[in-house]
Amino acid sequence: MKKVLVLFISIFLLTSCSDGNEKLVLMDSIGKVNKILVVLESNNWQGKIGDTLRDFMGKAIDGLPQPETILSVSQVDPKGYNSIMKRTKSILIIQKSSKEGLIIKTNQFAAPQTIIYAYAKNEDGLIALLKKNSAKIINTFREADVNVMQNIFAKKRLDDQKFETLKKLKLSLTIPKDFRTVYDTGEFLWLRQYLQSGIARGDGRNNILVYSVPIPEDRSTIEKSILSVRDTIGKRYIAGSKKGMYMITEAAYTPVTVASSIAKNKAFETRGKWEVKNDFMAGPFLNYTILDEKNDRILVFEGFTYAPSVNKREFVFELEAIAKSLVIQ
Repeated sequence: MKKVLVLFISIFLLTSCSDGNEKLVLMDSIGKVNKILVVLESNNWQGKIGDTLRDFMGKAIDGLPQPETILSVSQVDPKGYNSIMKRTKSILIIQKSSKEGLIIKTNQFAAPQTIIYAYAKNEDGLIALLKKNSAKIINTFREADVNVMQNIFAKKRLDDQKFETLKKLKLSLTIPKDFRTVYDTGEFLWLRQYLQSGIARGDGRNNILVYSVPIPEDRSTIEKSILSVRDTIGKRYIAGSKKGMYMITEAAYTPVTVASSIAKNKAFETRGKWEVKNDFMAGPFLNYTILDEKNDRILVFEGFTYAPSVNKREFVFELEAIAKSLVIQ
């Protein structure tokens, strides 16, 4: 009887019929966002190949108060790479082979899943391959995790068209239901989410700001004006607990701005730290300044986190996923 039951379960997990067509039914993947499983011989993990991986995956994320790496990495020897581990959401497999290059596969053993295979003939070839494709490897895993977060948020999504500001700006965002309105003036939207995990529970919070500003005549000044615009908004809307207190860009840390793209529009991504003037509150922010040529305006999406005493990478990553869900209607 047990053998029959095991056989039935195995058949159920592997196949399913739909309209007469046999389809593979994948199990749910395991693992958290921003966490990668590297399949590599242990001696290579302790050697130059492992050092190469740690050099680019272990870089600190810009704008966080405490050093946190871009990705968290664990390693398993190919001999220990079993059927359970094959269900991991994000996997990098590094192998010596007669062929050379990267192969990216999705949902091979589970869903959602991204597996990157890195092949080269020898150690030097693998090191060169990983260095050359370091940005591609990181971006592939991060973009897949953004999609994972957006799909999670979509299942518990706010009706974003109830916000006057989003309606007036003709925008849509995938925002989780646990965000609450602070301000919605029709020109400026501030939403707040109280964090539910870690030491920050109760006191910690994620925040979203959405607004627009005119495009300057000299467009070369857009990037340079990002901080002055956000400081003006902070003074106008983000007040502290007493008079004369309001959110500003932290003077002791220079934010990092890079070119980006949101809703198929040119954008600038800025990561830095905010603080409240004349107070002790502070934390990281993520700002997307978006050039919306079609509607002759600059759109701004900013997320900022207040979560004292805990790591903040995942909180900011959630804000990034929300920002990248933006659609201009």
